[in-house]
Amino acid sequence: MLYETYQLQDDLLDPLRTIARNTRKLLWPDLIDPFAASLKRELGASLEMISRFQLTHTRPEFAIETVKTGNQDIAVRETVVLDLPFGNLIRFAKDTDAPQPRVLVVAPLSGHFATLLTKTVETLLRDHDVYITDWANARDVPLSAGQFGIEDYVDYLIRFIEEIGPGAHMLAICQPCVQALAAAAIMSEDHNPATPRTMTLMAGPVDPRESPTAVNKLASDKPLSWFKSSVTARVPARYPGAGRRVYPGFIQLTAFMAMNMERHRSMHQKLYAHLAAGEIEEAEKIKSFYDEYFAVLDLAEEFYLETIERVFRKAELATGDLTHRGRKVDPGKIRRTALLTVEGGRDDICALGQTSAAHDLCTALRPHLKRHHLQANVGHYGTFSGRRWENEIYPVVRNFILSME
Repeated sequence: MLYETYQLQDDLLDPLRTIARNTRKLLWPDLIDPFAASLKRELGASLEMISRFQLTHTRPEFAIETVKTGNQDIAVRETVVLDLPFGNLIRFAKDTDAPQPRVLVVAPLSGHFATLLTKTVETLLRDHDVYITDWANARDVPLSAGQFGIEDYVDYLIRFIEEIGPGAHMLAICQPCVQALAAAAIMSEDHNPATPRTMTLMAGPVDPRESPTAVNKLASDKPLSWFKSSVTARVPARYPGAGRRVYPGFIQLTAFMAMNMERHRSMHQKLYAHLAAGEIEEAEKIKSFYDEYFAVLDLAEEFYLETIERVFRKAELATGDLTHRGRKVDPGKIRRTALLTVEGGRDDICALGQTSAAHDLCTALRPHLKRHHLQANVGHYGTFSGRRWENEIYPVVRNFILSME
């Protein structure tokens, strides 16, 4: 009944949002005028805040139309290279013949769409031919497509990398650092010609036993049966994935927001103040962020529960117990895929040491193929988005990839 209760609440609130949205359009069409009467702007701001009180479950657009390379603005075309039930491989093709390193961005599957990494992709596009894993909303995947667990995720990564072809690079962000390392290990052991040339792991739980955070402790404090009975649900009949058991994105978003509730409350107070003052440009920045942040996707139940059990509770990769299709995953088989790990000094989701633990696992890699970057004074999102990412972390990533070309 969890999903049905949420859906009922959303359905009941929808008329109120619609009324607020339409009233604002009809009675305050010139709200963007900074000289509009103060009371008029405040009323319009209140109506807009009401109309925005909702989550969306459809992937936003990346909307990357051009990228500046050198002194040129180059057109970008978003194309689906490979279409699979639980996710697509997307390429951001640029209208240029200049060859650039091919990079697969491995997006997390943790309640948000891959578009959360739009700014990451925009930055990488300056110097790279960029691909990304575009994961599907599990509630839109029919039951006939089967299940999707951690091992399926690894299979998808291998398939995506093979599609890109030999000589590609892989950059994983947050949660999928474990699966990315596993994929590289399997491909290395199999002498797969498409084995990635480099692997950049950013703020991921390779070994969550290092400096456990609130996220790690939550996964350990309750039995797996509690997670299955309390926070997973069956998809309602109205959706293509009707009957599939999922971990709903709205629950994950609630958990994320609870970790920084005061900040989110403050940001919405600022949004109201900007709207009421007619400061449209400032308001749009906040609205754009939350339009993306409030777009959520559901995770297949098996993927969610396996992540809790195998990644966080048992730390199978770090302990050497991770298997894939019945075979042991051994990062010690990685011999030619250079490794870069990136951590944020103020990361409260994936703490210091959890990502750099990959270096101890990749025992066969020679020292010149291993690098670590610690970025002081950035939190989790700061490692792959924002000013520090663009000006300080990205140059390290770019030079690392270029050095292995």
